[in-house]
Amino acid sequence: MKAVILARVSTAEQEEGHSVDAQVDRLREYCQRRNLDVVQVFRIVESSTKGKRKEFHAMLDFVKAQPGTVAVVADAVDRVQRGFKESILLQELVDKEKIEIHFNRENMVIGRNASSSDIIRWDFCVVMSKSYVTSLSENVKRSYQHKLKNGEWACKAPLGYWNDYDSVKDKRTVIQDKERAFMIRHLFEEYATGTISVGELTRRAKQWGLTNNKTHSPISKSQMHYLIQNPFYSGFMKVNGQQYPHYYERIITPELFQRCEEVRLGHHKKPFKYGGKGFLFRGLLHCADCGCAFSSEIKKGKYIYLRPTRSQGDCQCVTMREEVVLEQLAEAFKTLRLPHDLLAKLRGHLKSGVEHEKDAHNAVILHIRKEHDLVKKKLDNALELRLDESITKEEYDEIVPKLRVRLHQLNNQLQGHMKADETFSNTVTSLLDLASQAYDHFLSSEIEEKRHLMGFVFSNLKIKANKLEYSMRKPFDKVVKMQNRPEWLRDLDSNQGPSD
Repeated sequence: MKAVILARVSTAEQEEGHSVDAQVDRLREYCQRRNLDVVQVFRIVESSTKGKRKEFHAMLDFVKAQPGTVAVVADAVDRVQRGFKESILLQELVDKEKIEIHFNRENMVIGRNASSSDIIRWDFCVVMSKSYVTSLSENVKRSYQHKLKNGEWACKAPLGYWNDYDSVKDKRTVIQDKERAFMIRHLFEEYATGTISVGELTRRAKQWGLTNNKTHSPISKSQMHYLIQNPFYSGFMKVNGQQYPHYYERIITPELFQRCEEVRLGHHKKPFKYGGKGFLFRGLLHCADCGCAFSSEIKKGKYIYLRPTRSQGDCQCVTMREEVVLEQLAEAFKTLRLPHDLLAKLRGHLKSGVEHEKDAHNAVILHIRKEHDLVKKKLDNALELRLDESITKEEYDEIVPKLRVRLHQLNNQLQGHMKADETFSNTVTSLLDLASQAYDHFLSSEIEEKRHLMGFVFSNLKIKANKLEYSMRKPFDKVVKMQNRPEWLRDLDSNQGPSD
């Protein structure tokens, strides 16, 4: 059978720790053992989670143009995909017998006659692969949230400010743009009078010479709308509807900003009564008929009811007790059950996947630490050169802040990968818990963990005639559909050669 080799790293910087050439060498040996004729090697440097994956699709186009079935040989599942968006494309080609997929490290082949258990194992591998990059993203969000709570702004500074570096505190900061700050203040003062429209305010800003930071073009009317609604100028950062105080120099007072808000809105909105409550189904349930959301409210101080908002008009949906929906959801978790023999084999398979992910994790950590040491050495050298008066103060001040920013970024990356590794381990144990005792695991969890499990397993939670409707995410949908089929009894390696 003809074969193509797929070797991938996410970025060129990862080459040193996760070499494409090393993958190709291992896969050539694999193809020799399986009597596969390698007709093309694809060395891909691109992310599997961002962008359109042009090189990956170029590989698929090449395979589709070949006569007969072609083996796509990869080092591991995560070298092919870290999400389910590719599974549809790959499964379609498998069903048409255009390809069969060989995963070297997992010792798994997905072909037209692959067993149900092989497909399940593939899906579980994708979940594991996805968990690492997902947790990295979540760590970035948590780090951002931490900065917000500490009064730090981690994004591009708004008009009237500049992003800068504080060498004393060894961190990035935000400073006022003195050339624009006084014009920003004057805009708020003018708008607070209630006699000037946003359009007129935009025209005046153009007359004053207020321009954008980079393009130096006059600000548009839409930018002016955003500017007068931005509380940053009064000492507060607004992110996802919440405000956090910052410690940077204010351009206007909170009182002036509030007067502008009163002019803009004309009234005060009453905050959502239960906004801070930890309701189980908050934001997760919708009516199957009209699509409106269900909101949670407390009656008699202890009973929680789910009430349709009827935001899409009147329909047949009615208010329900939360416990009624909870019981139906718990019954759905009961259906997640793997046979003991398959569960035992899955444990071994997950262990192999963990070892591979650890290798990749360690390679990335090694690369970050090497760059960290290099940047630290450059900082030390710069200090020595300054003390020896080999460079001027101006040269030192130009070099050092950039190096310190990069050192700070590398430290954050290192922490992010360490936390991602911990989250990945938790994901693996959660997969086993859900595969073996999902119902008990759900019942014993607190509200936030229940919400996490619901998002992990279900999508499109809806209510129709007091009944809960839902879709299950991969691979749990196959666990439910196939657990009673004869294919479960098929040997996991029935479609493969001898284990290496």
